[in-house]
Amino acid sequence: MTQATSSDLVARLNRLDSCAVSDALDKLGLKGAVTGISPLTSARRIAGKVLTIRLGVGEPPPGVPRHIGTTAIEAAQPGDIIVVEQRSGLNAAAWGGILSRGAKLRGIAGTIAEGPVRDVDEAREVDYPVYGRGATCCTARGRIVELANNQPIVVGDVNVKPGDYAIADSSGVVFIAAEEAERVIAAAENIAAREAAIAKALLDGEPITKVMGANYENMLRR
Repeated sequence: MTQATSSDLVARLNRLDSCAVSDALDKLGLKGAVTGISPLTSARRIAGKVLTIRLGVGEPPPGVPRHIGTTAIEAAQPGDIIVVEQRSGLNAAAWGGILSRGAKLRGIAGTIAEGPVRDVDEAREVDYPVYGRGATCCTARGRIVELANNQPIVVGDVNVKPGDYAIADSSGVVFIAAEEAERVIAAAENIAAREAAIAKALLDGEPITKVMGANYENMLRR
């Protein structure tokens, strides 16, 4: 069997939702679902490959100083998702309005932040999806710095690596390890198809107790 390309996997992931993917992880005994991170600027679902940023208190890596997030934006390909970890405990934005504008121009699918974000209205104006733990008006300047770029980070209790896959919508955020992506997405497609058949049975007049009986309850059995 020919291995699916990353663009094929992203296209298939975009046809799913976070619940089907979370269910697929459960079925396969894998971890990846994160709750409590919400869409702050757009209800649009996003899915794509991941670039990562880790922010915090300390000294940035040596070299030419750059504003947080800009290196990831320049490195991203259209359709990618930037994922930011900001666990400093400080009320400081992990993402802001100019970054949203730059990412939108780059064709980036959206940003997921483990931490607060700001300039929510500005991101709405340019229709750029930002998911975060909450909103703040407080700048990162003078508070936190970019400690690592495109290195492993932690979101919720999930380890996220550059090149992994993510899907986010109003129900939650799910990460898929790159090496597991093909089988997770295939399992999610199977679950989504079975749920679509259940929904059709309801529309055709089948009693809900029947269509959500043993077939539904056993759907995630390994």
